[in-house]
Amino acid sequence: MSAIIYALSANAGIAVSKAAAAAYTGSSAMLAESVHSAADCANQLLLLLGIRQSKQEPTPDHPLGFGKATYFWSFMVALMLFSMGGAFSIYEGVHKLSSPEPVENPWVAIIVLGVGVVLEAWSLRGCIHEIREKAGDMPLWRYFRDSRESELIVVMGEDIAALAGLAMALGAIVLSMATGNPAWDAWGSIAVGVLLIIVACGVGFEVRALLIGQSAEPAERTAMETWLKARPEVAELYNMISFQMGTCLFVAVKARLAERESAKGLIDQVNTVQDALKVEFPAVRWVFFEPDDKS
Repeated sequence: MSAIIYALSANAGIAVSKAAAAAYTGSSAMLAESVHSAADCANQLLLLLGIRQSKQEPTPDHPLGFGKATYFWSFMVALMLFSMGGAFSIYEGVHKLSSPEPVENPWVAIIVLGVGVVLEAWSLRGCIHEIREKAGDMPLWRYFRDSRESELIVVMGEDIAALAGLAMALGAIVLSMATGNPAWDAWGSIAVGVLLIIVACGVGFEVRALLIGQSAEPAERTAMETWLKARPEVAELYNMISFQMGTCLFVAVKARLAERESAKGLIDQVNTVQDALKVEFPAVRWVFFEPDDKS
């Protein structure tokens, strides 16, 4: 959650300063960036709402809890990036191409964008620090491929897009100054919009898999299977299915147990393995165990 707080703090200040600079200079690239930052603020508030909802206790209508609420709101963030950020920026750029206006006081825009780069870099640093605590020595690309924490994927994507967008807007204003051609500013707005749509599609694709239903992260899934096979109560593991529910895991196990003669002994072994699995893997909240004998 700290990564989201970092991003929200940075984007709130950046959005206000960009909006003021856009009104003062008339830069469409700056306006696109102000909308981008405002959309990011709204997105981070939605992520915080999703995290809060995901912690609600299960109800009769939702017996497995609300863990997947974070996935829903993360997907909504992707839609907002696409519509509020990307589509609006492209529209504004196309509008300015048809009715070009010179950028007034461009140094104001450049200073604001420079401050924005510093704040976004601070936000990205906080996000990477939190990811490193979770990923250890795992490469970042692999973490994003395997991670089931949608909120960190979203925040990282937003921060990278924000830095790239700032660079594009800065380049567009500098080119507009150097050439005296305001069309560069409009093209900067369009470039920011295309970038946001690409990021939105990438985030949406990643979160889509979680909404449909994914297993535990590969390393954790392998660790659970290895642990089950090593248990003295388990003679043979036939199958194990895991299902990510936000920060919690649902696990179903089908195995042949060592004790097969006594019903009570069988039940005791099932209960022992279930309880021990939850202790060994704290993310596991629900365990369904099906004893079987295929011999």
